[in-house]
Amino acid sequence: MKIGFFELEGWENQTLQANFPQDELFFSKDKLEPLNVPLQKDFDVICVFVNSVLSKDVLGQFPNLKFIATRSTGFDHIDVAHCKEKGIKVAYVPNYGMNTVAEFAFGLILNLTRKLYQSIDQIKENGSFSLEGMRGMDIKGKTFGVIGMGKIGKESARIAKGFGMNIIAFDAFPDSQAAAEIGYQYVSLEDLLKNSDVMSIHAVYNESTHHLINENNIQLIKKGAYLVNTARGAIVQTEALIVALKKGILAGYGTDVLEDEGEVKDELKYLTETRLKEDVVKNMLYDHILMEMPNVLITPHNAFNTVEALQRILGTTIENIKGFESGGQFTEVK
Repeated sequence: MKIGFFELEGWENQTLQANFPQDELFFSKDKLEPLNVPLQKDFDVICVFVNSVLSKDVLGQFPNLKFIATRSTGFDHIDVAHCKEKGIKVAYVPNYGMNTVAEFAFGLILNLTRKLYQSIDQIKENGSFSLEGMRGMDIKGKTFGVIGMGKIGKESARIAKGFGMNIIAFDAFPDSQAAAEIGYQYVSLEDLLKNSDVMSIHAVYNESTHHLINENNIQLIKKGAYLVNTARGAIVQTEALIVALKKGILAGYGTDVLEDEGEVKDELKYLTETRLKEDVVKNMLYDHILMEMPNVLITPHNAFNTVEALQRILGTTIENIKGFESGGQFTEVK
């Protein structure tokens, strides 16, 4: 088979060649998107990461395409509905980073509640050891609300237990056995917003979770609470978030993801080479407001990025492609 690998860093190439000695492999460090499609278009398999945009238009340029393997848990960068219409199978990596992402989320939580970033920045930039404005908050004994109690959410609950926090959770599919084993209770989203001192989002992004936290319910948040998001940016309505931060409903927000993240990363290219969409441009402006707010921490979609996690991602991706080639099993997007 002809397999096109995109968004590679280079260290993966040798491992991929060793695992697919009979296949014709194409390696690229570039992302695959409407304005960046390679000359070679006869791939049977395409393998990408989250920055590629596999829209209907992009997919239509690969007439032999039968299988897509994304090296990620999320797959909203792929037009899955179009793939189903065309009989193109899509595989993903569901379990690469339970602890990896949960640990990162708690890094954001500690940065927010103890003002670590501000403290370090003050010394590096100004050489000042003043404690003014640096008073933080203990998290021991506080209530930790987890939105989305999948594998990463459960791992974050275990970490929170280690800090002595009380844990509540919201999930569309409650797992009573895990709740009993770890020690947390399920509540409605409204009750979670009202009672949590710290909240962490680990929900899957789909139609039902789009703007799950929005202008209608963000006012319910316990005044002075902190919110962290390492899932997907569009789970939180950015405009409502800014209002909540400015009003002091939220004391701080830490995120590894932004709404319309791809456009923000390449906004000059987006503004000059594509037709402007009002809602996307509006969100880009809101994202810039977030970046300037002193009680907001934004990281560059880095929660997954550890040596161990990347090795697990590559390993599962190789298994997925081999499973498809052999007619065996792979982790298919349903």
